[in-house]
Amino acid sequence: MDEIDTVAVTDLPDDFTGVVGQVLLDVRENYEWEEAHVRGALHIPLDSVPERIDEIDLDSELLVVCRTSGRSFRLSQYLAMRGIAATVVRGGMVAWQAAEKPIDTGTEGMDGSASD
Repeated sequence: MDEIDTVAVTDLPDDFTGVVGQVLLDVRENYEWEEAHVRGALHIPLDSVPERIDEIDLDSELLVVCRTSGRSFRLSQYLAMRGIAATVVRGGMVAWQAAEKPIDTGTEGMDGSASD
């Protein structure tokens, strides 16, 4: 299998709202999303991705983030076997917060839905 590409959090925008050509897919559990997430990220917990794959814009560059990268690598390998390229955000949200990049909290955007 080909090697999975990675990207450093410092090479990513602070906010994915309105970003064209890239999708940041957060595959963590709901409670993790509520504690801290990147604004504009798409949230689909790892176990739900196969049945919700149609919610992801696969024409855009797909970036996958979790807590520390383990789940992101697993999903990227799964997607690669299906011919879908994905890049792992190296170090995940732990690295994001260590780099002091901005975060949002709460349920807005959880599971890919916006709350009003």
